[in-house]
Amino acid sequence: MSTSTIPDHTHQTGGRPARAWLGPEVRPVWLAIAIVVGLVLWFVPTPSGLQPEAWHLFALFVATIVGIITKAAPMGALSIVAMALCAATQVLAPGDTGKSIANALSGFSNGTIWLIVSAFFAARAVINSGLGSRLAYLFVCLFGRSTIGLAYGLGFADLVTSPAIPSNTARSGYIYPVMKAIAENAGSHTDQPQTHRTIGSYLALACYNLNLAVSVIFFTGAAPNAMSARLATEAGVTVDWGGWFAAAAIPGLLGVILVPIVLYLVHPPEVKRTPEAPAIAARELKLLGPVTRKEWVTLGVFVMMIAIWVAGDKVMNSTTVALLGLATLLLTGTLTWEQMKAEKAAWDTLTWFAALVMMGSYLNSLGFIGWFGGMVGGAMTGLGQFAAFAALTSVYALSHYLFASGTAHTASMFSVFLGVGLALGLPAVPLVVFLGAIPTLMGCLTHYGNGPAPLYFGSGYVELAAWWRSGLVLGVVHLAVWLLVGPLWWGVIGVW
Repeated sequence: MSTSTIPDHTHQTGGRPARAWLGPEVRPVWLAIAIVVGLVLWFVPTPSGLQPEAWHLFALFVATIVGIITKAAPMGALSIVAMALCAATQVLAPGDTGKSIANALSGFSNGTIWLIVSAFFAARAVINSGLGSRLAYLFVCLFGRSTIGLAYGLGFADLVTSPAIPSNTARSGYIYPVMKAIAENAGSHTDQPQTHRTIGSYLALACYNLNLAVSVIFFTGAAPNAMSARLATEAGVTVDWGGWFAAAAIPGLLGVILVPIVLYLVHPPEVKRTPEAPAIAARELKLLGPVTRKEWVTLGVFVMMIAIWVAGDKVMNSTTVALLGLATLLLTGTLTWEQMKAEKAAWDTLTWFAALVMMGSYLNSLGFIGWFGGMVGGAMTGLGQFAAFAALTSVYALSHYLFASGTAHTASMFSVFLGVGLALGLPAVPLVVFLGAIPTLMGCLTHYGNGPAPLYFGSGYVELAAWWRSGLVLGVVHLAVWLLVGPLWWGVIGVW
């Protein structure tokens, strides 16, 4: 019997037949759940004290966040859908189709978004020029004679580049390969589980968690920082680049110092001394050759940008500084337009950032955040200021177990928790900065909690139980530092 000649229109995607009407990146079951959630909320009667458009926007927002959390479709695609539905349903401007679409697209004109996106583009120059790898090997040369010194060296390389690179995943692009090469040379081989504890598992945990810890010190260290500040602006609280650094510097740096020490105690390496590591790093630096023109230009541009950012908006707006730095890199050929066009993470960030910030902003301006914050805050009025601050931020921190992204965590919950805190009369700047930092810091809790997690966990050096156990300890340490040292420092600088 001959085989059938009927053509197969169900080409395999990931071992399953592709859906005829949906793209391969869409997960239909989770998409359907997100739609049902949105529809149920939409048709629930509007609560007393709210306008219908505020409640309907909330329904669209929750459906979008459910889709993002469950990965029903790529975040950028869901953001486009959300903007389209906001315009089509006219929840942002009832009865005015022109204003509805203008409001739905208003996020793209947001200066904070362009600050982050410009830094994403400029970060490509750090990676392509080799400056990132050079700095990583240089710090290994300086600190790498012990295992804990290696961790600090790689962490400091991450720290000095974090002000200009808002993607901690991108920074892992040059920190992780250096860590992996050193671990292999020290005898920790990914295909030999009995060697993982030699040095590899400790370095993988330390580099990942240092990546998170350094990301919250600078306003431009991670996308959730700037997103939080922008959402806070809609609530009447302004935190600029210098203000963020002032509030985060001491608790943030203390966290960076403690991460390798805590891991050294709870997940110690078998090899404590690594005298060969500086020699390996020196050999790699020799292979890189002398510092190139592109590296000098990149370094100069970033030093200039950081200096003006520290000076504050009175000298020049932060986004203007980022655009000028980007323009310099383009005109000197350190970064090319083709490289900018190929920087998918930046364009993706521009899309989802614009949509989520837009929805969060209008939830606030339409009165939903104030209504919800007042309602929840009323139930917590019996607590003192510090107790309320600790309770609110601790609940927010533990909720990160539900999220695989600091961005999704910030987009879905920051405005609500900020609204509750402001309704309770908590100090605004510390509240904004700590709530902004938590979604990144608490990436330590799980092996899926932040962008670089799959990279470091995927190395195979760390067992799942050890990852979660050490992550919980670090989460408690971060909370203790920010809740005990933070208020003392904020009192010194006059924001508590």
